[in-house]
Amino acid sequence: ERFAFHVPSLEELAGVLQKGLKENFADAQVSVVDCPDLTKEPFNFPAKGICGKPRIADVGGVPYLIPVAQKEKVYDLNKVAKDIELPGAFILGAGAVSSRVLGINAELIPIVQTKSEKKPAVNGSYVAQINPADKGCLLEKYSSKYTDCEFGLLANLYASEGQPGKVIEVKANGRTGELNFVSCLRQTLEKHYGEKPVGMGGTFIIQKGKAKIHIMPPEFSACPLNTDEDVNNWLKFFEMKAPLICQPVIVSRDPGFDLRVEHTHCFSHHGEGGHYHQDTSPDSVQYLGYFQPAELLFRIDRPQETHLVGRD
Repeated sequence: ERFAFHVPSLEELAGVLQKGLKENFADAQVSVVDCPDLTKEPFNFPAKGICGKPRIADVGGVPYLIPVAQKEKVYDLNKVAKDIELPGAFILGAGAVSSRVLGINAELIPIVQTKSEKKPAVNGSYVAQINPADKGCLLEKYSSKYTDCEFGLLANLYASEGQPGKVIEVKANGRTGELNFVSCLRQTLEKHYGEKPVGMGGTFIIQKGKAKIHIMPPEFSACPLNTDEDVNNWLKFFEMKAPLICQPVIVSRDPGFDLRVEHTHCFSHHGEGGHYHQDTSPDSVQYLGYFQPAELLFRIDRPQETHLVGRD
């Protein structure tokens, strides 16, 4: 299933987002800039930018995890790149690991230059799991142990040619409202564009402060998770410290594909990472992000039986 997003100009988008962010942050500045070189610190991505044929893929879904995990649901980022008609795509986002490969359940922070006819894949992904030793966070580079580009159950992915180019730079400091940074961006887009869905992806850094992050436990739940309360009791929550490098995938409104409209995973260079919920230090928090509107949406292996539990 595919869908063409409404694609506003970067200038228009910058104006819309700045207005929305100012309702939720003490200070917000949004401008159009050249994408910084993402192969450099603190990103160290395998591609220089997030430009060139930008698209979003929503693969699988929460119903494959909840109420009961369907472990046979395994996907490959190289195949996804072909499915979205962009072989060799540079992919960022949020998903779950392939438990077939890891033998456990964990958070995947996908950062992959997928394979093309000329080059093999470069997997810069991270895995955040519960450390068996101390029940804290264990964050590892995927390529330190595995050679594949698999993931399981679900993923929300932003893909592009990984080129340099013009992007939207977002700076937001001091959160005054209830919404997290990503929800604020998404709801601003939904409010402004209404029936015309806009997709967006990229990367942002929580430069100062702390954030509430979850990591799924290594064992899938033995008893069915039927409510959000069940899910929250099963997940492990942490307060993690900046700097955190986050990869968001945002769709302003679901045009009827049973999408997860926002999903953000993060990693760091100090051993912490996982699924971003909210900063926990609103007064001191600083966000710096680079975003690009997507042109196309691809819905891959949409669950036949669905529900709205565990979507946040």
